[in-house]
Amino acid sequence: MEFTFDADLWRWESRRAFYTFVSLPPDVEDQVLMAAGDLLRGWGSVRVEARVGSSTFATSVFPLGDENAYALPVKRAVRDAEGVGVGDTVAVRLRLLDF
Repeated sequence: MEFTFDADLWRWESRRAFYTFVSLPPDVEDQVLMAAGDLLRGWGSVRVEARVGSSTFATSVFPLGDENAYALPVKRAVRDAEGVGVGDTVAVRLRLLDF
């Protein structure tokens, strides 16, 4: 199962570090959760292969924040390779693994 969408990069900070994510659109989130069913992994995560621009990488999407909206982490190496940063809109392709 594969999804494509555009999303803005945003920053989440903890006491020790910060991370960069894109939020899954609500319709994509609903379809991911429906496909995953009872097979969600730890913390409600779902393994995916993601592509941002021309960079492809394996990671997981998981609920983050008060609303438990699903988010895709985008590593610094990917952001640097694509020349993007917080606030930029990126094209995302998301493919579910294990389903």
